[in-house]
Amino acid sequence: MILILTQDAKPESPEFRQLIGHLANLPDISTRIHTERGAEQVLTEIYLIGNTQALDVEDMKSLPCVESVVRVSEEYRVLGRHRDDHRPSHFDYNGVRFGQDNLNVFAGLCAVDNPEHVEMMMRALRDNGQVCTRMGAYKPRTSPYSFQGHGKSCLPYVFDLAGKYGIRVIAMEITHESHMDEILEALKKTGSPAGVMIQIGTRNTQNFELLKIVGRQQRFPVLLKRGFGITLDESLNAAEYLASEGNRKVIFGLRGMKTNMGDPHRNFVDFSHVPVVKRLTRMPVCIDPSHSVGTRAKGPEGILDVMHVTAQGVVAGANMILVDFHPAPPKALVDGPQALTLNELPYFLEDVRIAREAFEKRCALGERFRKTT
Repeated sequence: MILILTQDAKPESPEFRQLIGHLANLPDISTRIHTERGAEQVLTEIYLIGNTQALDVEDMKSLPCVESVVRVSEEYRVLGRHRDDHRPSHFDYNGVRFGQDNLNVFAGLCAVDNPEHVEMMMRALRDNGQVCTRMGAYKPRTSPYSFQGHGKSCLPYVFDLAGKYGIRVIAMEITHESHMDEILEALKKTGSPAGVMIQIGTRNTQNFELLKIVGRQQRFPVLLKRGFGITLDESLNAAEYLASEGNRKVIFGLRGMKTNMGDPHRNFVDFSHVPVVKRLTRMPVCIDPSHSVGTRAKGPEGILDVMHVTAQGVVAGANMILVDFHPAPPKALVDGPQALTLNELPYFLEDVRIAREAFEKRCALGERFRKTT
């Protein structure tokens, strides 16, 4: 059960202390307090853990400072959608809104290679009205002999260039807790010119100790990708690990499933699960068309497969796109064959706009149909 407190609830107030005292006397119930600080409001939630079935919702609503009560199901207790659950399905970070009701594009380098290419990428993003990007500093690879990323050595110039070109949020994968310390140090040295979204890749989706550590920090939002060849339920529970440790700013990423049934694409595209994740949870949903398709193949109409599957995800309601671009794909150190070129960026963004308009028209149609039934 979740108690959502009024906006004026202060921990030092007599009413708040009275509430905590009452909850402490409930048999077989423990409490966990979570505070979410937004740009204008502070949201305080108290999670009641234990035998909550015996608790009456109306009785709990009558307690001091309590604005509303949510009785949770067993599945996805923190991030899930529950009956009469009106908690927000969005969050704001560094001036950018991430929610189930909007769409952000993170186009950029799968792996940072040199300052020249980083600057070319960020300049192109600025010129096309974009404020988010992806920049891979740490790259887990299947082969121990493949390029593993420049690591902390590239962070200062990535952050400096982000500030120069007005990039607000950079999606960056980490594979070890020490990488967060390196990112924090580089941000401090460069004056924090941009925000960072920590990315947990598919290989670490069930690295539960890493999930716990990342979940305990609340400075960075987290993009969690679906795991290799595991069920959707297992991956959603991985996201719940993050939230249960305190970080509710989680985006769920669909990146294709590892199976030869997806051939000739790199992975079997799973973007039909976009509305499923939005129905089951309050998380915004990201799609990764580059790693789903893995090539620059195109159909007879001349449209790249990467753009086709992007449109499919956007029409289904995706809220974020993580997509590979590179100024010179043949020179890319990682995943060059699937990267789009900078001159394709405005074409890609226009195609995304068309798909988003189609989604919005479908939503309007669904609303009109709902009112007639």
